[in-house]
Amino acid sequence: MANVACVLVVDDDPTIRQMLSDYLTSEGYRVALAEDGAAMRREIEIAAPDLVLLDLKLPREDGLSLARFLRERYDVGIIMVTGAGGVVDRIVGLEVGADDYVTKPFDPRELLARIKSVLRRMQSRPAGDEASQRLVPFGVCRLDLASHQLFGPDGAEIPVTTMEFDLLKVFVENPGKALSRDRILTLTKNREWDPFDRSIDIRVARLRRKVEADPENPQIIRTVRGVGYMFVSGA
Repeated sequence: MANVACVLVVDDDPTIRQMLSDYLTSEGYRVALAEDGAAMRREIEIAAPDLVLLDLKLPREDGLSLARFLRERYDVGIIMVTGAGGVVDRIVGLEVGADDYVTKPFDPRELLARIKSVLRRMQSRPAGDEASQRLVPFGVCRLDLASHQLFGPDGAEIPVTTMEFDLLKVFVENPGKALSRDRILTLTKNREWDPFDRSIDIRVARLRRKVEADPENPQIIRTVRGVGYMFVSGA
């Protein structure tokens, strides 16, 4: 990642685009702007951003479709911008692979904190040596702690977001331990999340669909009622 991170703002409101451009530029970021999905694709072809700030309500192609497109093709951070009452939209956004979300109207300082958090998780990926690049078993899958990649039993890569990788890493480092949501937040260094927020549950459910033979009857990431979750390494 470049020393100066690039944020691509995708929003159909020119006033919001300009405001975010001015604010983020003043905070030391490079900023690219796009008013819709087509413009977003053009900007990415010119220069891949480090993070995409993606409005949910866009003309022609909505933010959820674009988030899915980005997650399948690029290693970028994704922050969804949703309406204040769009709880379902936020949940779906996380399920399709967004790293975080912010609701309108938002305080630019809160948005900046969330941008820094997502970029920090992405920048913390270790260069790694041969020992750290070994594949760690995670059920029938394998987790590469150095490259931040998850591989299925057939060796094919299974895409994961930065937050999903953080959760996987916490679980493999704490096998057999019942971890509360609050403890998970501490270990992933995501203290800006509310432990009673559904975000952790959403991401765990998403991970289960990727690593469990039967996500409805999880054997690897088990729910510990009244506590949180536990990784069972021998499952």
